[in-house]
Amino acid sequence: MRQYKYKSKNSQGKIVSGVIDAESEPDAVSELRRRGLTIMSLGQSKGGGGSSGKSEGKGGSSFFSLSIGSSGGGGKVKSSDLVIVTRQLATMVSAGIPLVEGLEIIEEQSTNIMLRTSLGNVVSDVRSGKDLSQALLRHPKVFSDIYVNMIRAGEASGQLDVVLERLADYQEDAEKLKSEIKSAMTYPVVSLLMVSGITLFLLVFIIPKFKEMFSSLGVELPWVTSTLLATSDMLRDNAVLMTAIAASIVIGIVLYFKSPRGQISRDWLILKMPVFGPLFSKVAISRFARTFSTLIKSGVPILGALEIVSETCGNLIFSRGINEASRSVRDGETLGEPLAKSGIFPPMVTRMISIGERSGALESLLEKISEFYDQQVSATVKALSSLIEPLMIGVMGFLVGGMVMAIFLPIFKLIGSMGK
Repeated sequence: MRQYKYKSKNSQGKIVSGVIDAESEPDAVSELRRRGLTIMSLGQSKGGGGSSGKSEGKGGSSFFSLSIGSSGGGGKVKSSDLVIVTRQLATMVSAGIPLVEGLEIIEEQSTNIMLRTSLGNVVSDVRSGKDLSQALLRHPKVFSDIYVNMIRAGEASGQLDVVLERLADYQEDAEKLKSEIKSAMTYPVVSLLMVSGITLFLLVFIIPKFKEMFSSLGVELPWVTSTLLATSDMLRDNAVLMTAIAASIVIGIVLYFKSPRGQISRDWLILKMPVFGPLFSKVAISRFARTFSTLIKSGVPILGALEIVSETCGNLIFSRGINEASRSVRDGETLGEPLAKSGIFPPMVTRMISIGERSGALESLLEKISEFYDQQVSATVKALSSLIEPLMIGVMGFLVGGMVMAIFLPIFKLIGSMGK
């Protein structure tokens, strides 16, 4: 029998610390969860029959560690491929097929070379006696922190097949959300590029032909037409210089946004964008709630789960708020209060999290938050799609129609003077 030191929260949200006797770490996890405690950290007590382990932060040696090993052949793998792998492995494990045999079957069926190579290395490691989570840890470019930690928790609780199903569901939901965001952004970006291209083509190649005609007629030009012709001349005469300036501005912005301060500024601007800002805020909240719920339900301690969530929510402004909340939880505070103080989470979200902490139903309430915001994202995407199309048509009509009006005003003026 070994001794394990733990730190957890009870159903009233109070911090409970102590030492528990158990045959193994998975047994200690099962006993603490049976008592209705939310595990914050767990590790073997010093002098308790082996090396101590910590579950808070990176670098711990227990099965809740968040450390990342060196890459062993990982690469760019589509999330859809990984969903299929996870779903197949869950089915095989639940059917009683040995883990190594199941991994070998999936490796043989894989058509993605990078994924197949990584799976081959995983099979070798598992066959040599390593846990699946340890084998996956060597391929961080293929298997994310969320993936590895959930597998580790599944191994510890003896529910690997359940956790694999949960992980596949999580990946499918995340992929669906990503697809909705792409569909919302593709149309306006493509439309904007088309409008810009048409406008540039007219200014550079079509408008100059009318300038020659107006010069030969000797007609006095309205200010709108003069401005249009001057803009066309500027683009044609300074094409190289303006291209260089535009390229420099784009490169400068890209480099700035890659810096730590620039990344924060970028994410702040994204949240403050009209129309799209609220959409990205809902996406970040949905991702936070879904990931957090999935990790806690799979047995990952709350502090470890918060650390992973802060790195995967997709926005640094939200990451900072979650990190602040994590520090408060580590100091013994509740989670809902610091999230409310951050100012980035709506009151509904923080109040539901506070209720979940007090009632011991944090996982289910987080799921409800995720489902609600998924519906909000879908509704917003549909509304944007119906709004953007007439908006882009209006912008194109304004630009092209403005040019046509500027060209025909002198012609109408000339016709009027000839009639007199």
